[in-house]
This record gives sequence, structure tokens and C-alpha cells, in this order.
Amino acid sequence: MLDPKTLDEMARKFTANLPEGVQQFQREVEQNVRASLQAGFSRLDLVTREEFDAQARVLARTRAQLEELAQRVEALEAGGSQADKPAGASENPATGE
Repeated sequence: MLDPKTLDEMARKFTANLPEGVQQFQREVEQNVRASLQAGFSRLDLVTREEFDAQARVLARTRAQLEELAQRVEALEAGGSQADKPAGASENPATGE
């Protein structure tokens, strides 16, 4: 969720641009804007920057592991196709083929 200081700052910036006549009610408008922002943001599926960064690190590690495993599979498949035909065993000794 958003930091309360961030909501306060957003509300202040919004009310600072109001016409002079409305600025008399600045405190009340600021509170209403803050409440509206908080309600709007609470309906969104937001995460904090720390949570986002943590998930980005997990994703990077997962991608690295996936690439490593893909390389290992390729190496095993390449080695497996050679292992299917042992050297010097191109003919079947029983049939001579």
C-alpha cells in the first residue's frame, strides 16, 4: 500500500492548484482528496517498491536457473544421442549387420 506521507503530498499538490476562493476550505478539501485517493488506491492491486524489487530478484534467479537447466538438457541430449551408438558398434555382431 502507499505510504501515508505520499498520500498527504499528493493531496497537498492537488489542493495547492485550486482557485483562491476554494483555498479557504483547503484543509477540508485536502482531507477529502486524501480519503478519495486512499480509497481508490486500496481498490487497486498495488505492491510496495520493496515487494516489487524482491519479486524481480526472484524472477531473475528463476530465469538464470531455467537457462542453466536448458543448457544441461541440451548437453545431455547431445551426449545421449552419441551414447546410443557406442564407438565401433555399428554392426550387430550376432547378425553381422
